[in-house]
Amino acid sequence: MFKTSVGLLRFLGILEGISYLVLLLIAMPLKYFLDIPIAVTIVGGLHGFLFVAFVIMVAIVKFTKRWTVLWGIWAVFLSFIPFGTFYLDKQLKTK
Repeated sequence: MFKTSVGLLRFLGILEGISYLVLLLIAMPLKYFLDIPIAVTIVGGLHGFLFVAFVIMVAIVKFTKRWTVLWGIWAVFLSFIPFGTFYLDKQLKTK
């Protein structure tokens, strides 16, 4: 999986998707229902780092594979949707 840029993008996408779900489904309820804001601080920082790494990797793959700009926009758009990066991973398996 780590041998190609697409493999690394898939890995980062999965990590980014998991961190997004943890942020939405665990950390935010802890903050707003149990008044534990540190959960969002920690998970949010980790998710932010993974998101930036994912976007940079999308750009790298877009240029190295000479894929269209629309593909890059689509990949970044999917990262804003819960479970979107898992859908992107499914698409990238075929490429």
